[in-house]
Amino acid sequence: MTGTARPALAAETDTQAAADVKAEADAKAGTGAKAGTGAKAAAPESEAAEKRPGRWLALSVLVLAVLLVAVDATVLGLATPYISEDLQPSGTQLLWIGDVYSFVIAGLLVSMGSLGDRVGRKKLLLMGSVAFGLISVLNAYASTPELMIVARALLGVAGATLMPATLALIRNLFHDPRERSLAVGIWGATASAGTAVGPVVGGFLLEHFWWGSVFLINLPVMAVLVLVGVKLLPESRNPEPGPWDLVSVVLSLVGMIGVVYGIKETASHGPTVPAGAAGLLGAAALYAFVHRQLTLPVPLLDMRLFRNRGFSGAVLADLLTILGLSGVVFFLSQYLQLVQGRGPLEAGLAELPAAVGAVAAGLAAGTVARRYSVRAVVAGGLAAIGLALGALTVLSQSTGYPLLGSALLVVGVGAGFSFTVTADVILSSVPKEQAGAASAVSETAYELGAALGIALLGSIVTGVYAGFTAPAGTPQEVADAAHESLGGAVEASSVLPAPQPLLDAARTAFVDGVALAAGLGAAVLLAASVAAWILLRGQKLGTGK
Repeated sequence: MTGTARPALAAETDTQAAADVKAEADAKAGTGAKAGTGAKAAAPESEAAEKRPGRWLALSVLVLAVLLVAVDATVLGLATPYISEDLQPSGTQLLWIGDVYSFVIAGLLVSMGSLGDRVGRKKLLLMGSVAFGLISVLNAYASTPELMIVARALLGVAGATLMPATLALIRNLFHDPRERSLAVGIWGATASAGTAVGPVVGGFLLEHFWWGSVFLINLPVMAVLVLVGVKLLPESRNPEPGPWDLVSVVLSLVGMIGVVYGIKETASHGPTVPAGAAGLLGAAALYAFVHRQLTLPVPLLDMRLFRNRGFSGAVLADLLTILGLSGVVFFLSQYLQLVQGRGPLEAGLAELPAAVGAVAAGLAAGTVARRYSVRAVVAGGLAAIGLALGALTVLSQSTGYPLLGSALLVVGVGAGFSFTVTADVILSSVPKEQAGAASAVSETAYELGAALGIALLGSIVTGVYAGFTAPAGTPQEVADAAHESLGGAVEASSVLPAPQPLLDAARTAFVDGVALAAGLGAAVLLAASVAAWILLRGQKLGTGK
């Protein structure tokens, strides 16, 4: 997930390092061998090293990093009702707490990937892991909504240093296409396992400790990652990376945040001058970023990658899929707890089918795609998710678990198939020397989709919810608090002698908003399925060449 035009690869860097060492040894021994001779001699050693079992142990470290980020994303949803009760954020602040993390990651992925080329991917991964753990403590002890938003933003900065290493190193550790498909499947399955572990562990913690404890679970995972990663991961950096273009870094960050903020504010409050100005500023910055990448001799992101139809199709499929899912998934834990009255542990267990389906499908995706076709697996998976989201449009306060659990299982299976295969296509459709840039684009699409999904569909849920009418006789201050968020309604209604009418009105409005968002998400996923069927025509998984 590095973002330079010529990212150094683990195998290539190791080959060059071996060449330099051998050349120096030859010189000291008086053989007069040239560095080129050393390079030729080292190449077979590098090929042999690629076949050593150590690559699978290295993969275990990379998936720990994915697990760390996945767990953090899922536990936030469970903790949201408790954060709402304790910090009393407004509806807009609550959305910022949910999506500022993705905003920052999306804006910094390419830049941090480029930084990894310079300081070393292993070093950046381990430094990012330490920072992620320490900033998790700040999240756990945030005492105001504003501090929580800042803490989530800083966590996004740390997350952006973590993520660039994983897919790029998988591409370099596994050159055999079938091994790489399995490795990518394990990588994706681990992310899905994180979505399962997060709610269950988070639910247990929330039932026994305060909400900040769900962020502290990052610390032991970070500790294991650092201790094991120091021993197992090979260092990899670009020996001639070119200058780190700070202007491009600023343009990408301003562009991403400006565009998403403009969309978010427009969706929440309608067209306004600040939202329009932010959107225009962001669009201008992104245009300048693209133009600059096309003119720099060593850009942060090689825009020529998008000329590959398979690459572009896979990236678009990922972006639209996450966009359609995120706006619904973000509110699902609130629905299970605040609408249906489940405890946090029970809510976490209720979300388990999605993770189980994703793990199983992710591990089988490569085999199924080779037996049938890439576009059939991706398009079919996206269509399945779309139909499952469509089923959620009939949600009510009393919807039984069989419908919800079945829909979540189908979502998990569809996501496991589509995400695993698109990740493989993205890595396989570019030369090895561009694996870092391709990975950065892949992760940026994922994070941008998450941010847009929460901003657009999440704002729709918030807008529908805020429009409910409080029962006659409700004190104005109670009604105002109830309109801020569903958590606020539950808290505010506790002072009423008869809280049920206000709770029913608030819950009905919330469910109506989630159902509408699910319908729009279903439309996005079905459109993504059609696009994947067209753009991935003739696409195959890697050949290893």
